[in-house]
Amino acid sequence: MQTHFTDTQLADPKLAEANKILRSCVHCGFCTATCPTYQVLGDELDSPRGRIYLIKEMLETGRPADARTVKHLDRCLSCLACTTTCPSGVDYMHLIDQARSYVEKTYKRPLSDRALRWVLAKVIPHPTRFRMALFAAKLGRPFARLIPDPRLRAMLAMAPKTIPPVSRNDDAQTFPAARPQRMRVALMTGCAQKALNTDINDATIRLLQRLGCEVVIPQDMGCCGALTHHMGREAESHSAARRNIAAFVAEKRRAGLDAIVINTSGCGTTVKDYGHMIGTPEAAEIANLTLDISELLQRLTLPQGAPKGLTVAYHAACSLQHGQQIKTAPKDLLKRVGFTVVEPADSHLCCGSAGTYNLLQPEISQQLRALKVQTLQAKNPDIIAAGNIGCMMQIGAATAIPIVHTVELLDWATGGPKPRALG
Repeated sequence: MQTHFTDTQLADPKLAEANKILRSCVHCGFCTATCPTYQVLGDELDSPRGRIYLIKEMLETGRPADARTVKHLDRCLSCLACTTTCPSGVDYMHLIDQARSYVEKTYKRPLSDRALRWVLAKVIPHPTRFRMALFAAKLGRPFARLIPDPRLRAMLAMAPKTIPPVSRNDDAQTFPAARPQRMRVALMTGCAQKALNTDINDATIRLLQRLGCEVVIPQDMGCCGALTHHMGREAESHSAARRNIAAFVAEKRRAGLDAIVINTSGCGTTVKDYGHMIGTPEAAEIANLTLDISELLQRLTLPQGAPKGLTVAYHAACSLQHGQQIKTAPKDLLKRVGFTVVEPADSHLCCGSAGTYNLLQPEISQQLRALKVQTLQAKNPDIIAAGNIGCMMQIGAATAIPIVHTVELLDWATGGPKPRALG
């Protein structure tokens, strides 16, 4: 793609990076075949190629973002299916992140949008506040029909039927290995996950202990920053990232770390990008230490399991298969411990969760969810497994098939308790 940035503009490192990304695009349109929003809306401006044109024009002219551009950028899920498909290696992730930051700085949204985004940024990254909001949503759910804004109705619907009690396993502490120690790892416990489903971290800790890991929950660790990062709120996301970098570096210096393990793939994609986001040696050090739970478990080698007689439909979270390019590890692990694994048609397409997307763009999100649930149910599985809490909540709200985290099934198959979601 030809660009026309001035030399003065290119002196800005961010615009120089954007220019490099834009120039790598060759207009081939392969991305339109795998973009979920283009599939359901059919608008070229709701495809990666269309959004790239909008971003190019906005950044080149240096003008404030306008409503038309913002509408189409807001509709992007950041699922990154386009990056998996792109033959030219266009770094769409960092381009859309930069565009969102630019929008946040130059565009004044309607009051209702600003208020909603402020609430999401101030509540969801904080487990105690989020837990209180979930209780309030449960109380408000009977009145959902009276609320005209579909985004607020989506917020009410987000609350699970049962909000789990706080798990003390999420507190800063160290869990010793249950057998001769092989590794010492730090577990990022997440923020929304601690309010929505405490079983995931509990299962992760048990399984890692069983495999010879000392598991540490570091002091002063917090939200990874993904939620505010994808809303363009750069100052808040970078503050969260720096806090975690300091916490992990302190723990590594204190007693050593072989890995930082993450069981929420949306967080994992962001933490692995800390080196780019923050640009310090410490940030790169933490990013390079970070592994998804499935990557770590492959290194530890799970014991072979007997056939379980259960069929698991594996849902590939976008942040795992596209953001981190982890495609086979979770399926291989489930097969190894004895589950029959099936995968739905169009497994590359997003379920519509995408962080806060299901709250900010509920109509598109629900269309994508319906498509995803249809393809999963077509496989007639006993269980659905996923590696991201957002996907689990999104899909679980539209199907009676129990959905659990992959690590819960692996824990169960190797001596842990049966996942609570299975009854």
